[in-house]
Amino acid sequence: METLLFVLGIPLAGGLVLALMGHRDAAMEVNVAFSLGTFLASCVLTAQVIENGPLFVWDRAFFIDALNLFLVTLTAFVGLTTAIFSRPYMRVERDHGKMTPPRLRLYHSMYQLFNFTMLLALMTNNMGILWVAMEAATLTTVLLVSVYRTAASLEAAWKYFILCGVGIAQALFGTVLLYMASERVVGSGGGALLWTNLDTVKSQLNPHIMMLAFVFLFIGYGTKVGLVPLHNWLPDAHAEGPTPVSAVLSGLLLNVALYAILRCKVLTDGALASPLAGQMMIGFGLISVVAAAFLLTRQRDVKRMFAYSSIEHMGLMTFAFGLGGPIANFAGLLHMTVHSLVKSAIFFAVGHAAQKAGTQVMDDIRGLIKVSPTVAWGLMLGSLAILGMPPFGVFASEFLIITTAMREQPWTTPFLLLALGVAFASVFARVQPMVFGDTTLKPLAHPPALVPVFVHLALGLMLGLYIPPYLDAWYREAARMIGGG
Repeated sequence: METLLFVLGIPLAGGLVLALMGHRDAAMEVNVAFSLGTFLASCVLTAQVIENGPLFVWDRAFFIDALNLFLVTLTAFVGLTTAIFSRPYMRVERDHGKMTPPRLRLYHSMYQLFNFTMLLALMTNNMGILWVAMEAATLTTVLLVSVYRTAASLEAAWKYFILCGVGIAQALFGTVLLYMASERVVGSGGGALLWTNLDTVKSQLNPHIMMLAFVFLFIGYGTKVGLVPLHNWLPDAHAEGPTPVSAVLSGLLLNVALYAILRCKVLTDGALASPLAGQMMIGFGLISVVAAAFLLTRQRDVKRMFAYSSIEHMGLMTFAFGLGGPIANFAGLLHMTVHSLVKSAIFFAVGHAAQKAGTQVMDDIRGLIKVSPTVAWGLMLGSLAILGMPPFGVFASEFLIITTAMREQPWTTPFLLLALGVAFASVFARVQPMVFGDTTLKPLAHPPALVPVFVHLALGLMLGLYIPPYLDAWYREAARMIGGG
């Protein structure tokens, strides 16, 4: 119990502390220290759950099981590495006048509160609190996206707030419907929204109400996932906010929103005894993969390009979970993990590259290999990894997804292969001159933090070659849970 409170309490305390002193130079180190504390607490929590099994806290208000355990650890880890990356990145932004003391205070405090809301959403057992945590995450990231206070960043933050606000309102209505279905079986009170209670009686829930509830929940949380046609906020938020925010948006927020959909899918599958939820996920996932791949071809801003890549990969995960079955669910979970690691590493490299060039326009970023070989190789290797080149983990997960689709839904295979081919050609054609072209760029005043880039890429490579036994066991158990086994 105490460990779970530390996992939640450390980032919450960090947000309060940094709200007071986040403008000072030492705040960057304090931000890393709180993120490190959160990660260590999550590691201890992981060890306890491995040893003792699923954990319930505060009269079942919070719980840790196979589905959210690895996501908690992954969230804390990416939060730590992004905090490390942001130290030199924010110093350069401060030197360029883009980050003033009030903006630094806002950035550091909201960063910790964002981590808190993500962990709260993952570990709560209450579907109502899950909705509250997702809404709080929206508010914190709106402030992070708008921190530069430029016209473009304010417009992106406003679009993000409006679209995700409408989406989260749909999710609220879906949660109300979920309570309506549960109250008739579980009884009134807070227990009617506890996911573990709902999972126990899911076969007794009214199928008509549950069908309608899932539609609203899927639309609401699908907006946060960035599924087409609910994706318009995501490229703008990535392009106009600070690069560390882009890293945690792609690496954390999208995962947590998809996690919320998976919890709802388990209940809907049990109540309906039909593949409706899976069919919706297959449809929207496939549309997202194809649309994002072709929209990639039109991008000129490097962060917008990789934002559309995130939409493509989230669509692929949604498609995999829609297929269902142990192999597709396993592949979806593996893809979720590797995408978080690799995409955040790419944004780390892109952030340093954009600072060197003074622009995010790809035509103006050239010859990184001559200015900073480590940034260049980080960007190139990260791009190859996210495009599915073996032996990185993305290749393994995409191979499993496509082969499963060939067997279960063969008509989708040509669309998937076409989309992945278009995405590969689009991204590689733009990254190659950024790395190897001629340049007049100069080195940055502060050495970039490149350890997180290569740590993430190394983990992504490892997961393509070898999955540790504990992680494999989590994936298998989580895949069984999603499948309703």
